[in-house]
Amino acid sequence: MTGGLARGAGAASPARQRLAVSLAFLINGLFIGSWAPQIPVFAARLDLSPTGMGVMILGFGLGAVAVMPVVGRIIGAKGSRLPMLVCNVMLVLALPFLVLAPNVPLAALAILFAGISTGGMDVAMNANAVAVEKRRDSAIMSSCHGFWSLGGVIGAAIGGFAIAHLGSQLHGVLVGLATLAGFVVVLSFSLSDAPSGETAPEALAGVPHGEGGTGQGGGLLSGPRGAVLIGLFALFAMVPEGAAIDWSAFYLRRELGADAAMSGLAFAAFSTTMAAFRFAGDGVRNRLGAVRTMRLCSGAAAIGLILAGLAPNAPVALVGFAVMGIGISNMVPIAFSAAGNLRGLKPGAGLSIVTALGYSGILVAPSIIGFLGEHSSFAAVFLGLSAFLLVTLLAAPLMRVADRQG
Repeated sequence: MTGGLARGAGAASPARQRLAVSLAFLINGLFIGSWAPQIPVFAARLDLSPTGMGVMILGFGLGAVAVMPVVGRIIGAKGSRLPMLVCNVMLVLALPFLVLAPNVPLAALAILFAGISTGGMDVAMNANAVAVEKRRDSAIMSSCHGFWSLGGVIGAAIGGFAIAHLGSQLHGVLVGLATLAGFVVVLSFSLSDAPSGETAPEALAGVPHGEGGTGQGGGLLSGPRGAVLIGLFALFAMVPEGAAIDWSAFYLRRELGADAAMSGLAFAAFSTTMAAFRFAGDGVRNRLGAVRTMRLCSGAAAIGLILAGLAPNAPVALVGFAVMGIGISNMVPIAFSAAGNLRGLKPGAGLSIVTALGYSGILVAPSIIGFLGEHSSFAAVFLGLSAFLLVTLLAAPLMRVADRQG
């Protein structure tokens, strides 16, 4: 079985390879979106307090971050396809394990397994997208992340209805079956990239990855140091994203007097514009280049946060979060493309560093932002977070390596 997974669909057309990796992103997003409406059911079934559920969610995140460097090393040795497929198979089982876990110890193991599955697949599918992108004349990373967002929207939109009418356990099993069906397509058509992140010309010529070419992107933007810099860049982009996801509804309700229905629209406004502009992002990046696109994204995201923080009422804040979603949409995809193109470092290693640093911001940020918001105001916090995006605006030249092909 493993040999078959590793061999891959070398004869698949570029269009089918792009379809396969896009579907991998959608599957990963579908799991996250499907898990979200299961959380309150999961907590009630196991009689978990908010603190206990918070510990469970932390375990999910820690499992995801811990596995990322491990998968990075596997990608360096075997290519991205094998770990992407293995983690996809694990994801088939992840939600059924969560909904069927009969007690807290087994539920803790299930949520750790789910974190490992999603985190490992995240690194591998991004590395595979980089490999597919290098074999094309145009960028695809933003649209891949658009499919992740689309999967999340589908999972969240269907999940609540399915749980209410079919029950949480049947919903979990059906999501597992849908993931299995997607896996068959990914298995059939996904790109089998060369080990160690070599491009085909490098592999044929016997040139170690990162030693050929003109040396563009050397100095700071090479090796582990370059990966850490890009990872910090991703961190500065993902902390504001995490703030919008976790605290926008709370802000509208507590500080702007919105009702429950209106406050729920904050995340909807943010996620809808983010998904839409991820699908548009590749065309913008192909036209303007990664650096100019990142500057525009950083500026838009900062303006959105400032507008939300200064909003006199909920409708103005919704506009701010929508503008923020436009800006945030393509920042992380471009950073991941840059990580996969660093010289002197295998793409799997670079991506594992960047994803671990970036996602650790989403793990740590919610509790810190909640503390700050409780002791000052969320309006002040959102205004302060706009400074993170001014940093990414100034650091946008780091993203020039994202445009390098091969």
